[in-house]
Amino acid sequence: MRGVDAVEVSTVIYLPPEEVYDFLVDFPGYANYSKYLTDVRRHGDGSPGTEYDLRFEWWKLAYTARSRVTGVSPPTRIDWEIVKDLSAHGFWHVEAVPEEAPSDRETASRVRLHVSFDAGSVNESAIDLPALVSLGWVVKKVKPLIENEAERIVSRIVADLEGQRREVELTIHDVGGE
Repeated sequence: MRGVDAVEVSTVIYLPPEEVYDFLVDFPGYANYSKYLTDVRRHGDGSPGTEYDLRFEWWKLAYTARSRVTGVSPPTRIDWEIVKDLSAHGFWHVEAVPEEAPSDRETASRVRLHVSFDAGSVNESAIDLPALVSLGWVVKKVKPLIENEAERIVSRIVADLEGQRREVELTIHDVGGE
C-alpha cells in the first residue's frame, strides 16, 4: 500500500471570513468557474451529511464523484470526504488576516484547501476508459490540468467575490502524507 498523499493550497481574498465562508458553502456554484466540472447537484442544505454529485468531463472521459460534508464550524471550516471510488477527505479553512489587506481594502482572509487521498484506493472499474488507455496515462495527463484549473478557478472566484480581476497568488504548502 502506497499510503496517503496530501496537498494544501491557499490564497488571500480581500474580504472578511464570513463572506468567504458563505461562498464556500454554496458548493453548486463551483461549476460556473471550472472548465471540467460540468455539474454539481446538492442533496441537503450544506450542513453535515449534505452530499454533492460532482460531474467532471475531460477528453473522452466523464465521471461523477460524490462528496459529503462531515463537519462545519462557521465561519472558519468545512470538512468533507469522498464517499465512493476513492479514499479522500479534506477541508476548507478560512482565517482572518487583516494585516495582509492592501491599503485600499478593510480586511483580508486566507483560504486554505487541504486534500488527503490514497491514490492506490482508486476504483478503476468506476471509470470507463477507452481501449488501450490506462489509468496511469490518464493520471499523468490530468495532473497538469488540475494545477492549471485550480489557478483559473481561484482567479475567477476572487474576481467575483472582490468585484474586480487581479493577479492572485496561489501558495502550495508542503504538508507531506498522513
